[in-house]
Amino acid sequence: MAAVTDTPTVRPARFDPLDPPVDARPTPPAATTAAPPVPLVAVVARGIALAVVLPVRLLWELVAATGRLLDRHLLGPTGRFLRRWLLRPLAWAARTLLWLPLVWVARTLVWRPLVWLVVGLAWVARTLVWLPLVWVARTLAWVARTLVWLPLVWVARTLVWRPLVWLAVGLAWVARTLVWLPLAWMARTLVWLPLAWMARTLVWPPLVLLGRALRWLAEHLVRRPSAWLLGVLAPAVRWLGRALAALVRGLVAVLVGAARGLGRVVVAVCRGVVGAVGWAWWAAGRVLRLGYRLLLRPIGLGLRWLWRHTVVPLARGVRALWRVTVLPVARGVRAVWRATVRPAARWTRTAVLEPARLASREVLTALGLRR
Repeated sequence: MAAVTDTPTVRPARFDPLDPPVDARPTPPAATTAAPPVPLVAVVARGIALAVVLPVRLLWELVAATGRLLDRHLLGPTGRFLRRWLLRPLAWAARTLLWLPLVWVARTLVWRPLVWLVVGLAWVARTLVWLPLVWVARTLAWVARTLVWLPLVWVARTLVWRPLVWLAVGLAWVARTLVWLPLAWMARTLVWLPLAWMARTLVWPPLVLLGRALRWLAEHLVRRPSAWLLGVLAPAVRWLGRALAALVRGLVAVLVGAARGLGRVVVAVCRGVVGAVGWAWWAAGRVLRLGYRLLLRPIGLGLRWLWRHTVVPLARGVRALWRVTVLPVARGVRAVWRATVRPAARWTRTAVLEPARLASREVLTALGLRR
């Protein structure tokens, strides 16, 4: 009889995901303890897994296999059949029976008549409006240049500019001859030469003599005897001071008299210059007044008469010609436009474009391409 050991044999249990985690580290075998029994919770969990999870998984696999079979053997062939035998013929029929006729109708009955109408209106506008307007504009430009601009330029050049140039030259000659040269001669003769002579004769020699006298006095009466005059001869210093003061008073009186005389001469010369300038101003005013009365006023009256009798009648004639020619043509073109283009456009929009738009909308809605 075989020997029976005290240590029982332990078999590894099957792995179940619902079991709680077990530590993977090896545990020392118990020497004398037996294996623990399986918990009741694990038994219940295994029963629920077998009763619920396995049927749901099998049902899901069945549904997925059914979907693949339907897509492979029913939906795919049906879609290919519908695309080949229904949608393509409908698209060909819509393109052949609807789109191409609509394009032909739009090109033949709408676009070409509109192009012909626009070309006809352009020809009518060019022939009846633009070319007459260009001819009238060129004629008016030629008339304005020949009868207005060139005569006005000749009048302005001959009767205004040249007399004004001659008047300016004459006034410049009069101002130079009667004002500037006399004033320059008077200023040179009556002011500058007397002042220079007085300065050279009456002012400079006394100043030179005074300077020499002061230098001699400073040399002999101040610098040399200053050492003993200041300390010893006080009365002599006082007398010398009084003498110098009297000399200075005399010199000041002489200079004041010379300045007064010179001032009187300058005042007289200025009065003469002011009188000469006033007379020259009066003479220039008389000359300008005479030039205005004899030259500028007749030229202005002539230009006004020429403007009234040339430009004003020409402008009135142009206005009358515009009213007679351009305005009736423009009104006729507007009436023709209202009588032809507007009814044609209204009929095209009402009888062609609106029905075509409604038919295309209904076809697209029937095909399911538009809501």
